[in-house]
Amino acid sequence: MRAVDLIRRKRDGERLSGEEIAWLIQAYIQEEMPDYQMAALAMAIYFQGLDQEEVTAWTRAMLYSGEVLRFEVPGPVIDKHSTGGVGDKTSLVLAPLCAAAGIFVPMISGRGLGHTGGTLDKLESIPGFDVALSPTRLRTVVARHGMAIVGQTAEIVPADRRLYALRDVTATVDSIPLIASSVMSKKLAEGLDGLVLDVKVGSGAFMGSLERARALAREMVGLGRSMGVDTRVLLTDMDQPLGWAIGNALEVREAVDTLQGRGPADLTALVCELAAEMMHVAGVERDREAGLARAAALMSSGEAFEVFCKAVAAQGGDEATIRDLDRLPRAEKTQAFVARRGGFVRAFKCKEVGLIAMALGAGRQTTEDVIDHGVGLMLHKKRGDAVEAGEALATIHHRGDCDLGEIESRLIDAIEIGDEAPLLGPLVIEVMRP
Repeated sequence: MRAVDLIRRKRDGERLSGEEIAWLIQAYIQEEMPDYQMAALAMAIYFQGLDQEEVTAWTRAMLYSGEVLRFEVPGPVIDKHSTGGVGDKTSLVLAPLCAAAGIFVPMISGRGLGHTGGTLDKLESIPGFDVALSPTRLRTVVARHGMAIVGQTAEIVPADRRLYALRDVTATVDSIPLIASSVMSKKLAEGLDGLVLDVKVGSGAFMGSLERARALAREMVGLGRSMGVDTRVLLTDMDQPLGWAIGNALEVREAVDTLQGRGPADLTALVCELAAEMMHVAGVERDREAGLARAAALMSSGEAFEVFCKAVAAQGGDEATIRDLDRLPRAEKTQAFVARRGGFVRAFKCKEVGLIAMALGAGRQTTEDVIDHGVGLMLHKKRGDAVEAGEALATIHHRGDCDLGEIESRLIDAIEIGDEAPLLGPLVIEVMRP
């Protein structure tokens, strides 16, 4: 086979066989196929797409480019993945909650880039927390504590590590088959019995339209089915930040509060919905209602919080910081951002709010940028809330080295105040199952 012939065929809209796709992925990870040829192929896929058989073959080739984990544990192995958003700290609450329910959760997560926050960056707010566990250590922690949250290693889906970096610099990230195969190959490499996906929709999501979100969800559910893994998708709202906190240590604090039953209503509701679906997939609860009730009980009792404390310690983190949140990193300065007029919060430019937090130092624009774990935003209002002139809409947590005038100007544009309250849609828009 020659890569150039296969690139040409995909460019012209022809389909590739499973054998050809497997050869391409192997040639790429063995550096027999240069980046420029894979970039050309990715662009051809961006425009021509992959059919169901092709995307299944592509995902399978990515999956078996490295190690596939196996867990010897006395219960179901289930995970969750989110397509990313602003203030999305659900993984920090969901993993220990489900572990407390008897589910084993080996969560391979990512870092933030651009307006979306990264689960690993949030956890690294905790002194000593190690996200770089070896596969052997990961299996040990999951077996003992029911959960672990780690980064992707060189042994797991190495083809995706190379290909994602290439797509990021060649404007081919926004391809539904390539997104689906990237997500599913990493998750399937965990040796799962089931998977629940949180596909975000709205102004703060990569999938801005419901139509594209549904298309991505269908692709991933189909891939899960083809690989024998029960895969469910919740399409959820990301037209405003989730919870109140945006920024790494601020979000850890909010996640811990939620684990103890005193979190924001929207974050708590979403975590319970995802947990109920995971419990149903795992077979530990009979239906959604029973799962919702058990999730609420595990938070209010403190059982989920205790699981999180022990799991943090098992990954080298300072358990005392979780029990005394004032030990988390914090910015030296805060400033209230107040409403210029009265009325109702009508809308957020959610992506812009995330970019503002990034400008404060809470996120990174390039993979080399250094995160400041203490800075960020605390919101005080949601869509539909009444507000008076001079009332605080948010608190800016900063180091004194940012242009506060510019930050406030951007917040004025990002948070729309109007005379009438908006119509509010559901947090969970739709649930898709095989």
